[in-house]
Amino acid sequence: MKISVLNGSPKGESSITLQYVNFIQNKFPQHTFHILHIARNIKKLEKNDDYFKTTINEIRNSDAVLWAFGLWVLVVSAQYMRFIELIWEKSEQEAFKNKYTAALSTSIHYFDNIAHNYIRSIAEDLDMKYADGLSLDIMDLTKEYQRQNIVFFAENFFNTIQQKSATSKLFMPLKYNTFKYQPSSVSNTVNTKGKKILVLSDDSSSNTNLEKMVNRFVQSFDTVENVNVVQLDDIDIKGGCMGCMRCGYDYHCQYKDGFADFYNNYVRKSDIIVFSGSVKGRFLSAKWKSFYDRAFFWNHTPSLIGKQIGYIISGPLSQSPNLIEYLEASSFARQDSNHVDIITDESEDSIEIDNLLQSFAVRIIRYSENGYIKPKNFLGVGGHKIFRDDIWGRLRMIWQADHRYFKRHSKYDFPQKEYGIRIGSAIMMMLTKIPKFRNIFYNNLKDMPVKRMQRLIDKYSS
Repeated sequence: MKISVLNGSPKGESSITLQYVNFIQNKFPQHTFHILHIARNIKKLEKNDDYFKTTINEIRNSDAVLWAFGLWVLVVSAQYMRFIELIWEKSEQEAFKNKYTAALSTSIHYFDNIAHNYIRSIAEDLDMKYADGLSLDIMDLTKEYQRQNIVFFAENFFNTIQQKSATSKLFMPLKYNTFKYQPSSVSNTVNTKGKKILVLSDDSSSNTNLEKMVNRFVQSFDTVENVNVVQLDDIDIKGGCMGCMRCGYDYHCQYKDGFADFYNNYVRKSDIIVFSGSVKGRFLSAKWKSFYDRAFFWNHTPSLIGKQIGYIISGPLSQSPNLIEYLEASSFARQDSNHVDIITDESEDSIEIDNLLQSFAVRIIRYSENGYIKPKNFLGVGGHKIFRDDIWGRLRMIWQADHRYFKRHSKYDFPQKEYGIRIGSAIMMMLTKIPKFRNIFYNNLKDMPVKRMQRLIDKYSS
């Protein structure tokens, strides 16, 4: 069989994921793997119609497609995402229809679920038959049981194709509405309290729902001079992140454009940041993804500490829980900032949208004035522990700036350092070996935490 491998890494042949593909190729020499360097060649795919058509014909003439990618800021790279946009823009969905497909990724498992959900949903939108997905750690090739898993994954993929097995679908097609938002005038403006508000948008066209929602939000404030609306098209971004990792030493991006200066001097110096965009496919635009990817020159170090972050989105967001998780994770997990809310036009009621935007403006100022940062949920707590462990360990030599930050700000909060708990737990574990003590301990276990909390309530209520 001929398998088209869509390489989603801008690093081309230097992609770690591609080495896993090479491993599979060596194990199954009876099949031909045709590597298409999608992300690396995205500029050529955009500008050269003949090259794009040649690539699509390679896919059309293959027996199956393997999406191979590393994670780039919680999902696939901007370059990969732009190729997916081009499929629809150039009406080439037919080349993918009814083809069997699978997804293979490598990462440190930081939100790899988002990346795989995204690729699977795209494959299903293209009417492909999704066989399976495999998310690997960057070092799994060194482990015997994982090598066995890789071989089984590939074997199962080939068998599924040869046997023409039925495959399940998890994602329903997105339904876009034709509702036209008509904002009303603002009667009561919100005092900005001197807070600097930055609104970033990828929609410079006029009379769209998104453009009108952004304008209505801006008009909610009494001092528009404190509100800066910037279009992504106006930021000097020469291209997407190339994964060189040189920023890992001192947060210095190797690109010779204006993005890093803009991010440091405008984004990071704002008190409130509102990201606005339209649902495009299963994400926002690839242009937005390029912004997120390029902001990674701050590595795994939070760069928007203490900011209030919100979103204004046009389109079927409620049908895209994966995108909702991405937006929440971008503010909750990656940054020590506050995720305020996401306002959409899905209600198809202009008055309700006006009220939502007005309430959003009130809350975002109130939260900023009080320095309110919600405690992290699973997305933030779990994500931090992945970064903490790997930056302290195997990735420290690469992400040295992260290591210095984590060390300086007590981010290396390993449980082994909690000596009081360790000693207390050791004592209690020895005592519970005594049957009588163990019975008393477990009989009282339900009420002990509550009694402790009651003492704390009394202490901090006075």
